[in-house]
Amino acid sequence: MVCPFAIGKAFRLAAATPKLYACCATVMSHTPGVAAMTIRLDMRRTASRAGGALGESVDLVREFLRRQLAPDGGFQGRDGRSDLYYTVFGLEASLALSADVPFERVAAYLDRFGTGESLDFVHLACLARCRASLSEICNRPMDVQTRRDIAERLQSYRARDSGFNTAAHTKRGNAYGTFLALGAWQDLDMACPDPDGIVASIQSLQMTDGGYANEAPMIASATAATAAAICVLHDLDRPVPESAVRWLQGQAQPQGGFAPIQQRPAVVIPDLLSTATALHALSLVNAPMDDLREKHLDYLDTLWTSQGGFRGHWGDETVDCEYTYYGLLSLGCLSK
Repeated sequence: MVCPFAIGKAFRLAAATPKLYACCATVMSHTPGVAAMTIRLDMRRTASRAGGALGESVDLVREFLRRQLAPDGGFQGRDGRSDLYYTVFGLEASLALSADVPFERVAAYLDRFGTGESLDFVHLACLARCRASLSEICNRPMDVQTRRDIAERLQSYRARDSGFNTAAHTKRGNAYGTFLALGAWQDLDMACPDPDGIVASIQSLQMTDGGYANEAPMIASATAATAAAICVLHDLDRPVPESAVRWLQGQAQPQGGFAPIQQRPAVVIPDLLSTATALHALSLVNAPMDDLREKHLDYLDTLWTSQGGFRGHWGDETVDCEYTYYGLLSLGCLSK
């Protein structure tokens, strides 16, 4: 291998519950002084293993990440402007590789958003994640009121089936929204209300082929949605159906990488988002992947660029923080 790489930027999140559940103010219980393992920390720990696979090229990635930091402290999106969504990926990739980034400048950028009054659901979850990361490295812990305010806004996206949706006021939750919501509650160090309802919402999205659709009206399983569902069930300590694992394994392509949907006999082009989320979900349940490990590494190699980042797929000419993070996550999952 020469290269020493929601889920996409929106699905939707919902809010039929006018009151914030009382338990939203419950702080998660864990050993004092020891960070509880969360979705964010688990993914960062996995991505950090990419450093060994990258070898000397790890410095190229660190320099790429530094170049993506805008003067105002946010990481740049594809249009060259700072974006809270891309800041999540730039920040987490920088922390995973111990890149020399002025984190106080990033913290100042986050301060512009307050407690997320003007943000949609996806960016609200991004704010919670970034604040959680910076509270650890800049000694700027979120105060209780800030956490409660963000939690209340998250709760407004709760669907009537107790899942979460990236759009407000919906009947059904979706896989991506529920995955983001669970991670955000963890980042706030608060217990997510009604985990049984979340599980039931996720279970309602499973298709007859074993995979999961992202939205209730959809009739086809999707790789990113199935990966999100597996992560939610795993993190809530619920059984992950073997049929879901088999379906996800089946999206691996002979040339490496994972396809976003099942579409046979037509040729399906793999992409980095599907590959990273699938590999991460499969690693959570200790699914074997040795038979295609080298093929997946070869696929990642085709997306690596001399700029120090990764492209999203073969037809993508733009390198950004999001797909570079997905590249690191994939490499970390494949590292022995």
